[in-house]
Amino acid sequence: MTRIKNNLFPAALVEETIKRDQGKLSSSGALVVNTGKFTGRSPKDRFIVKDQMTRDMVDWGNINIPIDPEHFEELFAKTVKYMDGLDAIYTRDALACANPNYKLKVRVHAEYPWQSIFAYNMFLRPSAKDLQGFTADWNVYAFPGVTADPEKNGTRQENYSIINFSKKVIIIGGTAYTGEIKKGIFSALNFILPVEHNVLPMHCSANVGTTGDTALFFGLSGTGKTTLSNDPDRRLIGDDEHGWSNSSVFNFEGGCYAKTIDLSATKEPQIWNAIKFGALLENVGFKEDGRTVDYEDVSITQNTRVSYPIYHIDNIMYNSRGDLPENIFFLTCDAFGVLPPISKLTKDQAMYHFISGYTAKIAGTEEGIVEPQATFSACFGAPFLPLHPTKYADLLGSKIDKGTDSGDGKIDVWLVNTGWTGGPYGEGSRIELSYTRAMIKAALTGRLNQVEYRDMPIFNLAVPKSCPDVPNAILNPRDTWRNEEDFDRQAKNLAERFQKNFEKYKDQASKKIHSAGPS
Repeated sequence: MTRIKNNLFPAALVEETIKRDQGKLSSSGALVVNTGKFTGRSPKDRFIVKDQMTRDMVDWGNINIPIDPEHFEELFAKTVKYMDGLDAIYTRDALACANPNYKLKVRVHAEYPWQSIFAYNMFLRPSAKDLQGFTADWNVYAFPGVTADPEKNGTRQENYSIINFSKKVIIIGGTAYTGEIKKGIFSALNFILPVEHNVLPMHCSANVGTTGDTALFFGLSGTGKTTLSNDPDRRLIGDDEHGWSNSSVFNFEGGCYAKTIDLSATKEPQIWNAIKFGALLENVGFKEDGRTVDYEDVSITQNTRVSYPIYHIDNIMYNSRGDLPENIFFLTCDAFGVLPPISKLTKDQAMYHFISGYTAKIAGTEEGIVEPQATFSACFGAPFLPLHPTKYADLLGSKIDKGTDSGDGKIDVWLVNTGWTGGPYGEGSRIELSYTRAMIKAALTGRLNQVEYRDMPIFNLAVPKSCPDVPNAILNPRDTWRNEEDFDRQAKNLAERFQKNFEKYKDQASKKIHSAGPS
């Protein structure tokens, strides 16, 4: 008979992992595991059950791939049968959403003890009172040993992650990558919160200043979202998933899931110091002693990761909530060297760039990429959006219109380029992190509202003429290029990429939003 191991403490789960020869402790005390064949999410194998509830609500396509209820039931039955044959199942009762008005009770059923550590780290940890009579709103079944038969079960290949909104169940099989667990619940919240509560779910980090002002940081991988929101002068709400209600910004999670590639104590001290006993390192390599982690080692994957409970960071908001945001930053790593290091957006521009979700991949980050490639991910989180992107953009626009209850009530939105200046990747140089930090600080303190602005042609962006602690020469990107005609050609080229990408949203986005993009 299967032994259910429910809500074990992390120390016990670490012991179970080591006993089962599934991981080992690093020199810092963090547990190191290998997630096997999959070291990242598999977006093409994520499905939503198409039934009466979802048929007319979900934005079906290459991101939200439909699967029949019958196929879900077949795989769920296969999962239950598989569970019956195991000597142990690790269950974890947890919560999502730090705002009590929207709190979701989640139970994670896992095959491996370290998957339960991940759930402990990443979800909000219920109190003893919360656990009394705990009944889950949603159940997640994560069993890497259960594989699908594509011909029989309607999947693409053996691995899958399937969300059933009617049954409030997520099943994950054929993959041990833990990120599928957290992103499954995030996808569910991206459906539930806008539809039922008029809350905007956001793929962003958030922090709070000494005066209580909240800031949001949106950005795709490699743009600096985690780095820039971990500010010693501001308290962290969370680094990845948040909700924006009528009264607050709140974290969905109780931990952080950070990339560790090239991590160092000097560049990111808060993350570095958080990697201790209780943290879970995935797919990292070791130095010669076999215990000290080598963060430059990408022999398994470039997507090396660590999860840790948010209390491993000292400078946090302990209730995981903040007031309505006063500043919003859209971070982009523009490898074409076109976008200014910081510019101020109107509401319509904010909605346009939110829907676009632009950044650029550079040579060497993925096989086959030899020159910068524009990447667009709607709302900076397209893989997790069950609804059409314009639904979330409309909600963002309405919340910007409403403003805040403090100060002048105005919400400022900024587009920040953490990428290249003086030319594209390979010719120009990356904008110094110290300058980016100074620009964000100037925006947060209101000093960028006291300077003059110029209009940037083509993209029609308002660019500051000066910024404290930043050389004026780098603020206007055209001035940083040796040949201004080369810049103009590159700017037109990037603008055309924006326009081509936005074509698919033109029918559902308003003319005002469409005209807010580059011309």
